[in-house]
Amino acid sequence: MAIGDRLISFYENLRLPPQLPDGVEVLNPYGDEAVKKAVRTFHQRYFSEGEERVFIFGINPGRFGAGVTGIPFTDPVVLEEACGIENPFHKRAEISSAFIYQMIEHYGGVEAFYRKFWITGVSPWGFVKDGKNLNYYDEKGLAKGLEDYFCEGISEQLKLGLASNRVICLGGGKNQKYLEQWNRQHGWFEEIIPLAHPRYILQYKRKQLNQFLDEYNQVLHSF
Repeated sequence: MAIGDRLISFYENLRLPPQLPDGVEVLNPYGDEAVKKAVRTFHQRYFSEGEERVFIFGINPGRFGAGVTGIPFTDPVVLEEACGIENPFHKRAEISSAFIYQMIEHYGGVEAFYRKFWITGVSPWGFVKDGKNLNYYDEKGLAKGLEDYFCEGISEQLKLGLASNRVICLGGGKNQKYLEQWNRQHGWFEEIIPLAHPRYILQYKRKQLNQFLDEYNQVLHSF
């Protein structure tokens, strides 16, 4: 089975997390037929050739990116304009997605980037509380309560046959902390390389955007 087909199967067979803390809901776009079509088209287009890809671990999907399209860090705008995949989703941009696709262009374009890398998340599911995005580590009891679930999910992703000895972690704070903690227990990766999270860059360090693009580019070209 080609790598693209394995990735499509991964998304189509995702298991919902067990019981969540009160007030926390899961973002689940994958039951929508338009999302299924977008996920299939994306992976058939960019992952039909080759085998290994380097993991890039984000945190978890947000309401305006993968929470809409089903594709990590890919909002409806860049899905159509950068990836060339027409879609019926409301064309609202997501800040993290905007940075990622600036970075991808800086790297050499979508085809070159996705021949080498696959972006995923420590949690494949997004979470919301009170109508707002929620990182898996922000809610008391969520990261701890779902630790086994998250770790099983990462182990399942490793079975997809992607390169796994060195990986990139988006977010040098709590996302890195949890991924490194769980990696010590499970021994998945030899090296985890942290990079500043896209939202942090555009929200707080926009004046240093070119510096961060160069930093990403340097790390990506080390693989």
